[in-house]
Amino acid sequence: MEAEDQELLAHRLTNVIWSILKAEACSNPHQSIEALKKSLVKAWNAIPQDIIDKAVDDFPKRLKKCIEAGGGHFDNK
Repeated sequence: MEAEDQELLAHRLTNVIWSILKAEACSNPHQSIEALKKSLVKAWNAIPQDIIDKAVDDFPKRLKKCIEAGGGHFDNK
């Protein structure tokens, strides 16, 4: 897989992680911060490890691009 394809995949994986957390943990109102935390932990634990690993492995590259962009918008392709 080419580097550009790997970066696009990692970007999508990060979005998948946030989408899963939002869908699972925020689909219903919570009565307390503690209930929200428990819901987020449950949702996080349900995410396949390979998805998390790929997103974590890509983070240094994305951070470098953010720094190069001065913290502004950057294209993560």
